[in-house]
Amino acid sequence: MRRGARAAALGEYLRGALWVLPGTAGALALVVGALLSRVRIPPHSVWRSLAFAGTADDARQALITIASTIVTVIALVLGLTIVTLQLASTQFSPRLLRNFLRDRPNQVVLAVFVATFAYSTAGLYTVRAAGGADFPRLAVTGAIVLIFLSLGMLVFFVHHIVHSIKIDTIMTSVAEMAGQAVRAYIPEGPGLDRKGPVPPPEALALSATRSGYVQTVHPERLLEAAVGQDAVVVLVPWVGDHMVVGTAPLALAWSRGGGPPRDVAALARALRHDVQIGSERTLQQDVLFGLRQLVDIALRALSPAVNDPYTGVQTLDRLSVLISVLGGRTLGDDIRTDEAGVVRVAVAGPAFADYLDLACGQIRRYGAAEPAVCQALLRLLATAAASVTDAHRQAAITYQAELVLADAESRIARPADRVVARELGARLLGREVPGSGSG
Repeated sequence: MRRGARAAALGEYLRGALWVLPGTAGALALVVGALLSRVRIPPHSVWRSLAFAGTADDARQALITIASTIVTVIALVLGLTIVTLQLASTQFSPRLLRNFLRDRPNQVVLAVFVATFAYSTAGLYTVRAAGGADFPRLAVTGAIVLIFLSLGMLVFFVHHIVHSIKIDTIMTSVAEMAGQAVRAYIPEGPGLDRKGPVPPPEALALSATRSGYVQTVHPERLLEAAVGQDAVVVLVPWVGDHMVVGTAPLALAWSRGGGPPRDVAALARALRHDVQIGSERTLQQDVLFGLRQLVDIALRALSPAVNDPYTGVQTLDRLSVLISVLGGRTLGDDIRTDEAGVVRVAVAGPAFADYLDLACGQIRRYGAAEPAVCQALLRLLATAAASVTDAHRQAAITYQAELVLADAESRIARPADRVVARELGARLLGREVPGSGSG
């Protein structure tokens, strides 16, 4: 079954919505409670000793206590979560909030608490209706089991929330999500940057239907529409670019025989179905956004208010892994052909130099006065150079290395502090290693 970009966007939203799993757990708890309330344990059953042994009044009091306690615990958990989100936003980057909302352990913990509250509160009606000695003991036992499970979840949540705000955990999480996007949407080898066809002057401009960020594009689905119209379609923006209705075109289309496509409305419908535009950037296909989050962390660490160069160095270590992976991938435009090998769809995309500039540019400008940051940048570029074979990519690495060296020479005050950067740059650029004399 064909699944459009809107369906994929809905799935992405549901995975990041904090209410979905708790809401589902609460509804499921009500169903389980209703079923267990119908089960009666005979007086002489072996299960009788494991079930709740008190009276109906004791059962009601236990359920009231559990429900009131869970409400307090939920308030505590939400408070800690909000504090964590605020800390992550101010200390690291506001673009990390989405990652915390998508954190599955947080959703599971909140789901257990909501399920316990819903189960215990609904159980009060069952116990009150039964009265006397004949009340659903198994259902009350379930509430006691849930409160112990909630206690364990509370301890786990405190452990998890402390570890989730560690800078190493945050950077590793962002790098892993960006790496998943690379593996899923960027083809392996041969390490070249591709360029799509140049639109002719008579190409028809197709506009976006809403303003926002391009979140996902499915060129394999656009291919079908383009072949049906005997047309060529070129998407102008990159994934992650912002579109404004009525300004720049979303796509350019033309017929292979010349002139506009036969059925423009069909191509417009295909674009609406297979190109998702939303109010925020996501990591579904936007690898640049993953790099952007890591760069944000480094920029905050290198700011005068924080002044933490080592965090900047750690960020560059993570970026070097991603850049190295990208160095062996086919980047640039995503080009799709029909069965005859004719280009039908091309989606504009960043080249290797664009990824490299994002990973190095701002960090270099913010941290060029710190020798450790300059050395980390040069190590990143050396790692990137080992992963590429294309001459254009080598030229991009050389260009970035020369910028780092130039900034180091002008921004690092002491000549002795520039020695290591000079040596690393000389080895990277294949030049003679200079001495350690004055600059």
